Amino acid sequence: MTREEARRRARELVGQMTVEERASQLRYDAPAIERLGVPAYNWWGEALHGVARAGVATSFPQAIAMAAAFDTELLRKAGDVAATEGRAKYNAYSSEDDRDIYKGLTFWSPNVNIFRDPRWGRGQETYGEDPYLTSRLGVAYVEGLQGDDDVLKSAACAKHFAVHSGPEAVRHEFNATATKKDMAETYLPAFKACVQEAGVEAVMGAYNRTNGEPCCGSKTLMQDILRGEWKFEGHYVSDCWAIKDFHERHMVTHTMEESAALALKTGCDINCGVTYLYLLKALEQGLVTEEEITEAAVRAFTARYLLGLFDGSKYDEIPYEKVECEEHLEVAQQLARESVVLLKNDGVLPLKDVAGKTIGVIGPNANSREALVGNYHGTSSRYITVLEGIQDKVGHNGRVLYSEGSHLFKDRVENLAWENDRVAEAVTVAKHSDVVVLCVGLNETLEGEEGDTGNSYASGDKADLLLPEPQRKLMEAVFAVGKPVVVCLMAGSAIDLSEAQEKADAVLQLWYPGARGGKAVADILFGECSPSGKLPVTFYRSLDDLPAFEDYSMRGRTYRYMEQEALYPFGYGLTYGDVQVEHAKVLSKDGKSGDVTVHVAVKNVGDAATGDVIQIYVKDQKSPHAVPNHSLCAFARVYLEAGESREMDIVVSGNAFLVVDEEGTFIPGSGSYVLYVGTGQPDRRTTALTGKKCVEIAVG
Repeated sequence: MTREEARRRARELVGQMTVEERASQLRYDAPAIERLGVPAYNWWGEALHGVARAGVATSFPQAIAMAAAFDTELLRKAGDVAATEGRAKYNAYSSEDDRDIYKGLTFWSPNVNIFRDPRWGRGQETYGEDPYLTSRLGVAYVEGLQGDDDVLKSAACAKHFAVHSGPEAVRHEFNATATKKDMAETYLPAFKACVQEAGVEAVMGAYNRTNGEPCCGSKTLMQDILRGEWKFEGHYVSDCWAIKDFHERHMVTHTMEESAALALKTGCDINCGVTYLYLLKALEQGLVTEEEITEAAVRAFTARYLLGLFDGSKYDEIPYEKVECEEHLEVAQQLARESVVLLKNDGVLPLKDVAGKTIGVIGPNANSREALVGNYHGTSSRYITVLEGIQDKVGHNGRVLYSEGSHLFKDRVENLAWENDRVAEAVTVAKHSDVVVLCVGLNETLEGEEGDTGNSYASGDKADLLLPEPQRKLMEAVFAVGKPVVVCLMAGSAIDLSEAQEKADAVLQLWYPGARGGKAVADILFGECSPSGKLPVTFYRSLDDLPAFEDYSMRGRTYRYMEQEALYPFGYGLTYGDVQVEHAKVLSKDGKSGDVTVHVAVKNVGDAATGDVIQIYVKDQKSPHAVPNHSLCAFARVYLEAGESREMDIVVSGNAFLVVDEEGTFIPGSGSYVLYVGTGQPDRRTTALTGKKCVEIAVG
């Protein structure tokens, strides 16, 4: 069904409703209208990394981990898996007349906000700090969720529009101030791509204000940019209880009626919250018109028709057996394997010849289910922690010793014990082991969303980049034993790993790898596959390198604008192989689009087969409007056996050669550019860590 046909059908149906019925359909928990055969529908669904909060589903790595894979095709598959399982669950639940929250087909995913500051607790939900990477992955995930049929497989939602990345503690009253240049250059591109390239059905507004306007009632964002410039035709939904912030926190209105009116008139169709219960009073007071209520209802029902909820579709036949099936679990495992980033390796990895050896597994995240899943997660029928993955891999060939080592953040595990009550055990395990796998980090109780179920008593943000003190003491004690140590960090954001970089024999960034992520981690630790993930965020040396958290200027933030040297740069990640770009050249340039095709020859000169990511960065040599450093403009995954060579063509979009002026307008660059082709950034730190330099190509 085309959107035009769906909208026509929606208008006919809405035309049969009373104004009271129309208004009722603009709540997230829309009630049934039995006389018209309209069933109840709950718009609130979550699927950031698999279907969430609706019972058992395939559990993918957290979004930031999937971003580290730099694999658009695999992310598209993940979106398709989520949509398939969402349909299977919807079909089963609705047949039982269960139309509860989280059980619909409108998924409020993906989160394409820019992870501009490592303190932000919800950064784990995003695809990192780079607008190009976020755009490519956001488009892929939306396409996977929505499918390629006339009927939407599910409806995706790009959130949180548009300038939103903390602080969580003040999000309900905060005003994010961003220049027109930063808006166009950094904060908006991913949303624009989701709208114009992927045809995302929904957009969700943010809690905060942007440049003085609440994001769920912003004429600039919603009318001028989204529906005006970008021609968005889908529906707009508020973040949950964000509209009441208009009068309670932002103080731009005075009453519930005024807040409801502001949101509706600027184009917010669905209210996650209760403020739209006051729409009829707003109508009585002359604050909104019946036509405005009608238009929002038409957009809402257009989405329901596009989903085939009234006429049926081929998706109605998806059986419940598709939920967490082996095929889907393998996609999750592949993403988990590709997401792991090897930050350091002095030769201890992969672990070989474990027969008769003892492996010590230590740390509060080693046997933690919570550290597998991140926030906004589903339920798995089986969890495999890092400890369990190692135990399964070692079997009877060797021995695995385990110690929790410390509490995640408290000074003792047992309430009645002395401080650091598990450190002696950890030291003992280390002394009796041939190699130690030390699993540290965070979980959703320490980083997440303000007031969320997993983070209900905290702001969600990190105060600093340090591991909690008990874990720092544990790490110091384990290092002091003198055994080979592999540090495994499980977290959704950058952590200060300076000590690990200095003292550990290997460092792995595991993120939150999904419910069965321990199996993928073990596959990498024991060399059944090579790590191949790349950092989608910068690991800073300290917060001293960053502006204030509340400062939304991009100056000094992310690899494109930072002035200091990173601990681990964006795009960095080692492998067990050694993929090198042997040469690269411009093959062709499209005179109309400006697209440039780059021919790249790569070879794995290492001894192990591995995946890797070929990255291309662009630097405008002369334009005063160019970003200070360089920008990712293309990437491609490649898999090479040991000694294997391959040639490939990678297209760099003509948009990569545009710059943004102070008015936020994209204009042609200087005409003098350098393309850098390699397996990481062209910065000094990446070169120092990898021993590789990018191939440079002058483009005029």
